[in-house]
Amino acid sequence: MHQRRVPNVRRVRIGDPLDGTFRGHIRAMGYTDYDMARPIIGVCNPWSELNPGHWHFRSLGDAVKRGIWAAGGFPLEFPTISMCEVFHDISTLIYRNLMAMSTEEMLASMPFEGVVLLSTCDKDVPAQAMALATVNKPAIIVTGGTRLAGYYEGETVACSTDTQRFTWNYLAGDIGEEEMDEVEMNGFYNTCGACGVMGTANSVQSMAEALGLTLPGCASIPAVYAQRIHIAEATGVKIMELVERDIRPSDILTRAAFENAIRVQMATGASTNLMIHLIAIARRAGVDLTLDDFDRLSDETPFIADVKPCGRVTVEELYHAGGIRAVMKALSPLLDTSVMTASGQPLAANLEGVRIRDRSIIRPLEDPIQPDGGLRIVRGNLAPDGAVVKTAAATPRLLKHTGPAAIVPRNASQEEIDRALADITEDHVLINRYLGPIGAPGMPERGPAAMPRHLLRQGVRDMVRVVDCRMSGTSYGTIVLHVAPEAAVGGPLAIVEDGDKVELDAANGKLNLLVDAREIQRRLAAWRPPEPAYDTGYRSLWLDQVTQAPDGCDFRFNLDPAWRKR
Repeated sequence: MHQRRVPNVRRVRIGDPLDGTFRGHIRAMGYTDYDMARPIIGVCNPWSELNPGHWHFRSLGDAVKRGIWAAGGFPLEFPTISMCEVFHDISTLIYRNLMAMSTEEMLASMPFEGVVLLSTCDKDVPAQAMALATVNKPAIIVTGGTRLAGYYEGETVACSTDTQRFTWNYLAGDIGEEEMDEVEMNGFYNTCGACGVMGTANSVQSMAEALGLTLPGCASIPAVYAQRIHIAEATGVKIMELVERDIRPSDILTRAAFENAIRVQMATGASTNLMIHLIAIARRAGVDLTLDDFDRLSDETPFIADVKPCGRVTVEELYHAGGIRAVMKALSPLLDTSVMTASGQPLAANLEGVRIRDRSIIRPLEDPIQPDGGLRIVRGNLAPDGAVVKTAAATPRLLKHTGPAAIVPRNASQEEIDRALADITEDHVLINRYLGPIGAPGMPERGPAAMPRHLLRQGVRDMVRVVDCRMSGTSYGTIVLHVAPEAAVGGPLAIVEDGDKVELDAANGKLNLLVDAREIQRRLAAWRPPEPAYDTGYRSLWLDQVTQAPDGCDFRFNLDPAWRKR
């Protein structure tokens, strides 16, 4: 938990011959001495044709630069890698740390006095926040916003959450291929931006605003609205003020800010993936955030924003109800509003005059959708270091359940799952393992998968599942996630056998394998680790250095400066 030592910012001195080479290279790109007399501001733009969440970043980047020029700065734009979960062969979590490293190196090594970073998607926003916490130069994030809602036969639908529902109906034989094509073309995927529910992408955008790393109101504006361009330009103006006042991420990323962000997570039914990302960012900032903090704050914070996947409406509809800023207004009695934000003002000032436009969507604290944040940490002999259940997205009757284990074949197709699990009932507990940070590698979002088709055809839409991977924030179901230690490092999940009794008691925080302790020890002693998936390249570095989910899946050398001495 240490901040990186950053070199002094290099100022271009117009009359100094020692800076002549630097000036010459800048002039070669068409800039003038007038430009170089201004403070240099970096604009980090991970635009990519492989990321629909970032598709509109060319125009957003231009707007940011207009604001910087107008406020007296000299913007220089640069790229980093860009990630969309669906395009990678493995989970993009494996590349979050790579994006953080590349962003960190650019911020530390280039002569930027401040930086504006554009980001939308699941791992991109956390990667940038990790870099900011480490390098600690004045900075603001501009998020890319949400997709517009879709409509199908009079119903508001959004990608991913409703995609899962329609897919299961298709697998069950309730709808055909023609209807699936129609709803995909006309409902799910209408515009660029984040998936239109409180999935991980919209969750991390909300997280950035709740932490104070964006301008107020930034998180929920739909990607294609003109207001998104307006706030990008305003951010370009604001970064010059932060540079002038020397307001840095270390002034913003305090323990109180992280607790505010967790409360917003609970109030909106946001993605469980935030637990991994917030812990990683916090520890880069020197804040020792743990699973117990999430458990405690979930108990104390009601779920009040009726947004999918746990509620009724899309994020576009949440925006029209007031957005994340209005959610924070409703939560304000539970928040620390004295914290500094990227507006240059404390949170209290950002919330002045904020109006909740639809109280059926953003409910008051005294009339919540449910009285807690819908998240529970569970431990026991099956998860000694903890696991998480998103109770708000689960089937209530399954949150206290004991049933026989059924092992899901690793990396199996739907057809292979159908064959292997042909005899199980809805009372079984599905065990999906070797999918953790090292086992997959990269902890893919396979938590909701693995239900055999014969149960879907019987109308079953949920079962208890115990996994060492993640699930998309768009997903739902009674799924015990992030089991730690994972199977690939010898966690107890590795030695579960078909037919073993598994107990889940979410209310009391329990997850246990009901097998004699001596038998468990015998199996663990006989267990052997799988061969590493990679032995060269960045992926090999990931396998060597990644921590488990309760430690944020960051690299060990970022958390322990004495690592090289061992």
